[in-house]
Amino acid sequence: MHTLELAEYGPVIPVIVLHRSADAVPMARALVAGGVRVLEVTLRTPVALACIEAIAREVPEAIVGAGTLRSAADAVAAKNAGSRFGVSPGYTAAVAAACREAGLPLLPGVATASEVMAAMADGLHFLSASAPPAASRRKPRRPFWPCPM
Repeated sequence: MHTLELAEYGPVIPVIVLHRSADAVPMARALVAGGVRVLEVTLRTPVALACIEAIAREVPEAIVGAGTLRSAADAVAAKNAGSRFGVSPGYTAAVAAACREAGLPLLPGVATASEVMAAMADGLHFLSASAPPAASRRKPRRPFWPCPM
């Protein structure tokens, strides 16, 4: 699966923060029943990887991914837990390379023109437009029009 294919399953990807493993499967089932198949579980809590693993195993119709990938180790752990894609809060070549090596499609967050250019130079063409720095509240879209954000 390529990250651009994720857009075919709906216009939104919920960003999910789970604090209890027991909540993962019922929440995923409810979202899928409501028509939301693509789920991003952030790696912001100690139970996140266990939640991804449970959703991947018990709710196969969900397309579960890992958010907040900040390192190569995060990418590998996410893939091993059953993630089908990854989302990073920013762009680094190291995270992109680890995802590529693991076979984990990456949707990197970008907030600056430099991040967009670096991601595109590394072959990524579907990006997540993160909140730009306070100095510039405008998303870096126009100069990069062939790249959907």
